[in-house]
Amino acid sequence: MKPLAVDSLAFALDAAARAVAAVMGGRNLDVALAALALPAAARPAAMDLAYGALRAFGRGDFFLARLMTRPLAEPTVRGLLLAALERIETRPADVHTTVDQAVTAAAGLARGRYQALVNAVLRNFQRRRDELVAAADDDAIARWRHPRWWLAALRSAYPERWREVAEAGNGRAPMTLRVNRRRVATADFQRRLADAGIAAEPLGGAALRLVRPMPVERLPGFAEGWVSVQDWGAQQAAPLLDARAGMRVLDACAAPGGKTAHLLELADLDLTALELDATRAGRIGDNLGRLGLSARVAVADCRETGWWDGVPFDRILADVPCSASGVARRHPDIKWLRRPGDVARFAAGQREILDALWRLLAPGGKMLYATCSLFPEENSRQVAAFVARHGDAQRLPMRDDDKECEWQLLPDADHDGFYHALLAKRT
Repeated sequence: MKPLAVDSLAFALDAAARAVAAVMGGRNLDVALAALALPAAARPAAMDLAYGALRAFGRGDFFLARLMTRPLAEPTVRGLLLAALERIETRPADVHTTVDQAVTAAAGLARGRYQALVNAVLRNFQRRRDELVAAADDDAIARWRHPRWWLAALRSAYPERWREVAEAGNGRAPMTLRVNRRRVATADFQRRLADAGIAAEPLGGAALRLVRPMPVERLPGFAEGWVSVQDWGAQQAAPLLDARAGMRVLDACAAPGGKTAHLLELADLDLTALELDATRAGRIGDNLGRLGLSARVAVADCRETGWWDGVPFDRILADVPCSASGVARRHPDIKWLRRPGDVARFAAGQREILDALWRLLAPGGKMLYATCSLFPEENSRQVAAFVARHGDAQRLPMRDDDKECEWQLLPDADHDGFYHALLAKRT
């Protein structure tokens, strides 16, 4: 078979099919895409197709169940069909091109045995589209593109807003910048973007949301450390922690280092960044180096104390591992790789981390508990249980003029889903 042109839709569909198949086999999407070692010119189109197919996986799977007489055993061909179906539904004007290029891509998968099948399934979908779409809109998983257990959890937590939350989780995530105000003022950097033909909208503080996402290499001053990519919701953590110059601060689950860097951009701190995974810990140093910042980076489990010198911290950021349900549109494989029992497993680990870190906090110090989860078991219930266990723990308002002691952000056009709760240790 003649190699596919790198700039062709068939090449992108082929790559997306392989990535989606890897996810269906239990692999992380980012890892699956990286393993393909795609040429830079082909990467955006392949990523767009793979992300789209996985955001809409519940819908595409619904269509395939009605378009085929028996389940398809070959995962790469199934991945190809999922990517092509999502493209046909979202770009109906290009249906003939999509079908043609999907059939071309099928020639290189599973020795071409399913080329005719791909053609037949996609053309059948085209003929039966109205009927199938109507049926999909009557099915909860296909309509909302989330697993049934996930939808039940959202309904329970947000009975009035679960549809809105689910819909937001199916869209494209915004690309938001955090301006390094040690290097440049936010307004000045926005003008630099405008001069480069890049439109951005201010969200407050150091945050600028790009009207159109783009590769970081195109951002003026990125290599020089003027700016980082960080969601607006994630940018709230560093200011909420209220770390001041000279304080001893611990970022307990720090990789890849975005919040570590933000803390250092706000104040001169004696900061330790802790990370369990050595590879991920290396990214912290890389990010700090680009921004011209420094911190102690240690590879260790924050639930243990072998790394600790015994001196309490004034501030601790506990951005704990979680279900990541608030960032599922940014990592769409999460919706389909997670299982109902995972939430309880994460909650158990979070409890261990909170109890361990509390011992490291100085009397009068503050700890910010943060997740990118939407589920109360990892958020409000976790914090309530912690305060009940620790008599010296006090919940603090998020802001001076705010009586709320926790902040659950739900995903929308400006940010992903995050949770924050600020705790103080009584003296």
